[in-house]
Amino acid sequence: MRTKRFGTIILGAILMTSGPMQALAGETHPFSVHDMLAMDRVGDPQVSPDGANIVFVLRKTDMEANRGRSDLYLVGTDGRGLRRLTSHPDSDGNPRWSPDSRTIFFLSSRSDSSQVWRINIDGGEAEQVTSLPLDISAMNLSPTGKHLAVGVDVFPDADGIASTKKRLDEVSSRTTTGRVYDKLFIRHWDTWKDGRRAHVFVVATDGGEPVDVMQGMDADCPTKPFGGAEDFTFSSDGQSVVFSARDAGVKEAWSTNFDLYVAPIDGKSKPRCLTKDNPAWDAGPVFSPDGKTLAYVAMAKAGYEADRFRVVLMSWPGGQKRTLTEDWDRSPGSLAWSNDGKSIFATASNLGQRSLFSIETANGKVRTVVHDGNVGGVGVAGDRIVFGLDHLQSPVELYSIKPDGSDRKTITNINAERVAATRMGEAEQFTFAGWNDEKVHGYVVKPADFDSNKKYPVAFLIHGGPQGSFGNHFHYRWNPQAYTGAGYAAVMVDFHGSTGYGQAFCDSIRGDWGGKPLEDLQKGLAEALRLNPWMDGDMVSALGASYGGYMINWISGNWSDRFRCLINHDGNLDEQLAYYDTEELWFPEWDHQGTPWDNPEGYQKHNPINHVKNWKTPMLVVHGALDYRVVETQGMSTFTALQRRGIPSKLLYFPDENHWVLQPANSVLWHDTVISWLDEWTKK
Repeated sequence: MRTKRFGTIILGAILMTSGPMQALAGETHPFSVHDMLAMDRVGDPQVSPDGANIVFVLRKTDMEANRGRSDLYLVGTDGRGLRRLTSHPDSDGNPRWSPDSRTIFFLSSRSDSSQVWRINIDGGEAEQVTSLPLDISAMNLSPTGKHLAVGVDVFPDADGIASTKKRLDEVSSRTTTGRVYDKLFIRHWDTWKDGRRAHVFVVATDGGEPVDVMQGMDADCPTKPFGGAEDFTFSSDGQSVVFSARDAGVKEAWSTNFDLYVAPIDGKSKPRCLTKDNPAWDAGPVFSPDGKTLAYVAMAKAGYEADRFRVVLMSWPGGQKRTLTEDWDRSPGSLAWSNDGKSIFATASNLGQRSLFSIETANGKVRTVVHDGNVGGVGVAGDRIVFGLDHLQSPVELYSIKPDGSDRKTITNINAERVAATRMGEAEQFTFAGWNDEKVHGYVVKPADFDSNKKYPVAFLIHGGPQGSFGNHFHYRWNPQAYTGAGYAAVMVDFHGSTGYGQAFCDSIRGDWGGKPLEDLQKGLAEALRLNPWMDGDMVSALGASYGGYMINWISGNWSDRFRCLINHDGNLDEQLAYYDTEELWFPEWDHQGTPWDNPEGYQKHNPINHVKNWKTPMLVVHGALDYRVVETQGMSTFTALQRRGIPSKLLYFPDENHWVLQPANSVLWHDTVISWLDEWTKK
């Protein structure tokens, strides 16, 4: 079996290139959740048009206030001159450069509302640009610098933002609280629907009335619940806006047909659909430097959110389309054009990494630029690519590299001292023969202060999705170093269904949730124990969230003698009932091959509730009340079954968290409770 070492090498390179080195000579300690939360989070890097500077968002965790807050920082693309640009107590984000590279427009909540502000890079006070009566959720600046495109939640049938604000005030003054729905969604992710839609408005930077370029559309842009400024863009002449939205009517809850639309900035004509020929997902529009080509990503399978994205090029304004990456078996995310328009840079999940690739626009030829780590936030500065990179032993820092993958340089070392002050586990990637003897990848992360002469308990982490991955990534909720710092070996397996190993591998578990993945997990754990005899195979726990939580329930009834204890975070107990409880129906309809009334066997074939009689392993159940993807009653039902069967169990319930645990204090409680449960059952 092939084993790949990388952790010590990457960490050493970061420390060798860091500035202050005092932490290396001081005391260190094993990594914990407190270190995870203390890391400053680098995000949304934006390269100036002249290629000289990068503005980025730096999020710090305020434990006393129990929240995160963000500011803008500026650094040269050569790594020099790092400085803080904003320091207001409220959060600043979504920075965008003016065409002359002298001014930065950004969103800030400093006026008790999220509005657009601007600040000169030479200093001085920020100036408020918009004063809309409603919050702005995302923003882009036109290439001319004369207009802003902003996302605002409005009633589609209202006459603009002011009319929506008036209606909201009227609703808040009523004594009744009931709402009437005549179609889905009723609620989505963690929010009840009230009839409003996210619409893109265009407003001049020197003032004037905002124009709804989506007027009358019963659709969202930015897309809900995770969309942002990447969902819309200006054409190169600044006279129109291209945006991605799903205008599916009553089919919205089971449709993945997001289309691209174009609308003039004056709103005098209705949006025109650019992708009506594709019944699947179209997203991420980005114009070439000369404005003659629109690049975007598109899926091919309707109703399937984990299909492979292809890069599509559309001539502008003609509209002729050419699929650039049909023969490339990876699913690219965000796109960035080279300055000469001859290449597109894209990130994609890739064999346990999120790699950076260069794609030639003439012929679709793909070349790997950065393989290892988790790459994001890609931009172009002259003849170099700027990107953010994190991995299992470091949060995101900024780097630059030549398009051929040579001459990689460090731009920031913001967390170098914090990383150096902790002792983390070394990570190793391994492969094994999984289901049908097909190659499957996994990771082992050794305990901090590893001693090969000792035996260590094992935390077996199972990722969600199931179309997801536990790869070379510094995670802020499921970070394996939180377990290695507590004295555990962390094992992670990217079972069949995981992303980054080709579309056939991802598609293979449709209708087989409890089959191929369980076999891969069984074989992967056995192989990890064989390769690492220092692991204590008698002291193994299994943990998972979302699909990983479902798998914990499935394991409890179908692999019941293997683990000392289990931890189930937001996992389904009953797949059939879960269909009626959840919001995004396209997901179970694809994975379970239909609806429960058309294909009941698809929901019963691998349904954990049918095997509760076999349960015997102690389990900690965690659930959030605001989780509308996997509803809270699924966790409560799991706990009820455990208690009624007399199995040692606990329930950790968060009345103010959704599918994720986001509040810093709750994150500490989550980790403390989880580690305590593991210690109780797996430490001799």
